[in-house]
Amino acid sequence: MQGNLSAWLVKHALIHRSLGFDYQGIETLQIKPGDWHSIAVILYVYGYNYLRSQCAYDVAPGGLLASVYHLTRIEYGVDQPEEVCIKVFAPRKDPRIPSVFWVWKSVDFQERESYDMLGISYDNHPRLKRILMPESWIGWPLRKDYIAPNFYEIQDAH
Repeated sequence: MQGNLSAWLVKHALIHRSLGFDYQGIETLQIKPGDWHSIAVILYVYGYNYLRSQCAYDVAPGGLLASVYHLTRIEYGVDQPEEVCIKVFAPRKDPRIPSVFWVWKSVDFQERESYDMLGISYDNHPRLKRILMPESWIGWPLRKDYIAPNFYEIQDAH
């Protein structure tokens, strides 16, 4: 089933894949990493001027990594703003997705957290470095194939 935004993207020959609607009726679209930055700019100009959140997850052990963007179209005098969920999948071996920091500045810490926890590299992000884990940390803790290093809790150190 195709939503309003998907129909608009098709009308303007913008490549995407409709993933249907979530339980709240929010349209979900898949965008290829190579197309994401240009489509993000188009969505911003189209009116999706508010990035509610960005997160990432590991789809399956050894499988793809996903970066998820929740966008809202806020217009004056509209009681129910239009929302859309964008999913950008990247290969585990070299997960690279264009950063949308220059479109929505609020994505700064969120893309950094996705990098820190899953190792997704956001191209052209101005400060892409670890935000939660120490710089010396090895690996990506939220990947399903992550093996925790041997360490002792503080209470076990005595």
